[in-house]
Amino acid sequence: MRKTIIAGNWKLYKTIPEAIELANGLKRELFQLDAQDIEIVICPVYTALTEVFEVIQNSAIGMGAQDAYWQDEGAFTGEVSCKMLKDAGCTYVIIGHSERRQFFGETNETVNKKVKAVLAAGLTPIMCVGETLAEREANKTFAVLEDHVAGGLKGFSAEDAVKIVIAYEPVWAIGTGKTATPAQAQEAHAYIRGLLAKLYSKEVAAKMRIQYGGSVKPDNIEELMHQPDVDGALVGGASLKVDSFADIVKKAAKIRK
Repeated sequence: MRKTIIAGNWKLYKTIPEAIELANGLKRELFQLDAQDIEIVICPVYTALTEVFEVIQNSAIGMGAQDAYWQDEGAFTGEVSCKMLKDAGCTYVIIGHSERRQFFGETNETVNKKVKAVLAAGLTPIMCVGETLAEREANKTFAVLEDHVAGGLKGFSAEDAVKIVIAYEPVWAIGTGKTATPAQAQEAHAYIRGLLAKLYSKEVAAKMRIQYGGSVKPDNIEELMHQPDVDGALVGGASLKVDSFADIVKKAAKIRK
């Protein structure tokens, strides 16, 4: 049985006071949920990490960062290491988000290095994979997924692989209001699980969690979560408001796999 994981990616939003307010609101709304039943993660901007952690510690909510660098320290201006993120209270790190690939030159090679560093620090990586609209229309979805999954996981043992969460995010559905249908999401997730079985084994593939990310909202989370290979969601815009993110988490928590 795979534990549902719902993560909120706050992207480049929320000043420190705004982040504190949002974290407090979520803590109030979700205090009755048991962390043993569902993993809840919020990923603020770097500047708000420490303050948000002060709010959510000793609650069912965990904290993640939106990226990390693969070196612990050094002359790398502007970067933040996994050691620093852990020190701030992070237990998760999003790696390889499509916006990092699109705007900041992220590649399978850098994703691979970052995931290794995240695991070495004892943190949980959320590794993002997914196709653009042009790639989907050219029937390249599966080829892109194979490239991202195999490239990102290159050199990882089965023991390490099961510690990684994979987030399937069809780029054409991120921030556009478009959402992959439950059938489209399931098809992609099932393909990814099949890839994991080829790379490792069916047993390993059955243990690994695959989130869906792409315009997740309270009104579509239940349909998505009823798909057999969808183990949670990586939520963007809807994670920026207490009511919508709390509603998504509550609805997902009711669906047992």
